[in-house]
Amino acid sequence: MRTKTFAAAALLAAASLTLTACGSGDDGNKPVAVVSEEAGTDKAATVLDKPFEKPDLVLTDTQGKKYDLRKETAGKPTLIYFGYTHCPDVCPLTMNNIAVAKKQLPKAEQDELRVVFVTTDPKRDTSAELGKWLKGIDSSFVGLTGDFATIQAGARTLGISIEPTKKDKNGKLVSEHGTQVIAFSPKTDGGYVLYGEDATVDDYTKDLPKIVKGENP
Repeated sequence: MRTKTFAAAALLAAASLTLTACGSGDDGNKPVAVVSEEAGTDKAATVLDKPFEKPDLVLTDTQGKKYDLRKETAGKPTLIYFGYTHCPDVCPLTMNNIAVAKKQLPKAEQDELRVVFVTTDPKRDTSAELGKWLKGIDSSFVGLTGDFATIQAGARTLGISIEPTKKDKNGKLVSEHGTQVIAFSPKTDGGYVLYGEDATVDDYTKDLPKIVKGENP
């Protein structure tokens, strides 16, 4: 698979520089994940030389129950993405790409994989709303909501910047957030692979068989 290696610390430092507002139409804003892209390369997966620690987040799932991210995903291959259900473009595309790729895995590996969608717009994304939205993508995906400050702090530990939902120049409510997907190893629980919004179904299809085993894609 197309890979490159960067220091996690460098990514973390760069992450606060830029955001993308899903559906804002502002081409001047680039997603956080692109900050570390090398010009002229064709690489989707960034293999980190120093993995991120899994966020210590206790939020609420689509059933209205408390979900301890570290406890519930311990020892499981896990993909984490921060986004929101009212996003008209990047968020649903990213989640659908992962859903399609996941279905190419053997059933046992599908059951092992955890895909966690953490909302960046908790005021609108209630447990019920998250559940309804994810049902149309993959009902096995975990949707989490909760206090915005808690979510923002958790995202920041992965170098992902998110801002409170606000109105854009057209009066539409948008959530500005980084668009990385972070893959966590079942062997170490460390976040060792990063994907940007340009990752395709083919990218995830090729990489997931290795990610579920904790191998480098």
